[in-house]
Amino acid sequence: MKLLTRRKIVNKIALAMSLAAMGFGLFWLAWILLTTLQLGIAGISLDLFTKMTPPPGSEDPGGLLNAIAGSALLVSLATALGTPIGILTGIYLAEYGRHTWLGSVTRFINDILLSAPSIVIGLFIYAIYVANVGKFSGLSGVLALALIVIPVVVSTTENMLKLVPDTLREAAFALGAPKRVVIMRVTLKASVAGVITGILLAVARIAGETAPLLFTALSNQFWSLDLNEPMANLPVTIYKFAMSPFTEWQQLAWAGVFLITIGVLGLNIIARMVFRDRHKR
Repeated sequence: MKLLTRRKIVNKIALAMSLAAMGFGLFWLAWILLTTLQLGIAGISLDLFTKMTPPPGSEDPGGLLNAIAGSALLVSLATALGTPIGILTGIYLAEYGRHTWLGSVTRFINDILLSAPSIVIGLFIYAIYVANVGKFSGLSGVLALALIVIPVVVSTTENMLKLVPDTLREAAFALGAPKRVVIMRVTLKASVAGVITGILLAVARIAGETAPLLFTALSNQFWSLDLNEPMANLPVTIYKFAMSPFTEWQQLAWAGVFLITIGVLGLNIIARMVFRDRHKR
């Protein structure tokens, strides 16, 4: 009886600590979101989506059209480049390389990339590409962001595929299906929601990355979608404008933060709704 009472007390203490930790995290998250909404909505206007970033001392408050377009292009290309590599690598690790030396080495390298600071990745691309080419460019920014996408997608894909019961694979093999068909029609199909979630997590991570873009794409005050030239993007623009002494620039920075937050949140909500409906059917 005493042992049972002690267990109940320990359980209540652990539960209280868990709830306190959850409340602590939610408090700061709510504060950040409310501050972003409060300061970001004030900067939302038609000019934000139709005008370029203003020069210093300009009477026109300007907008973020070039930065929005540049970020959309960089994130889209980086995701398109990194996602196939990440998915194929995750499939290899989960289906072919679980107990091989190559799989272990690949998993170890992926874990290093996953935990590496983004500024290190930016410096790496700067050293091997920007310094040799002799100029900043959108292409180098795409490469840096793709290197951030790959380990996130690899890790998520591998973990989701490992959650698929081996009995499903064995049943497909028993029916005479080759391994590639089992992977495409059984394991990937069963874990598609988790894989898509991993891709969205990667997009959410690179959407606000500033450090790697400072060493690669840099920024551009004017409209430019040329991947061989410096390209405007929201994270670097937000960094510059938030640190400036101009009130108009600071307001544009908060508007940019609001756009990134709403964009990432919207992607996650849409994906969850789509796959929830699919599971119901």
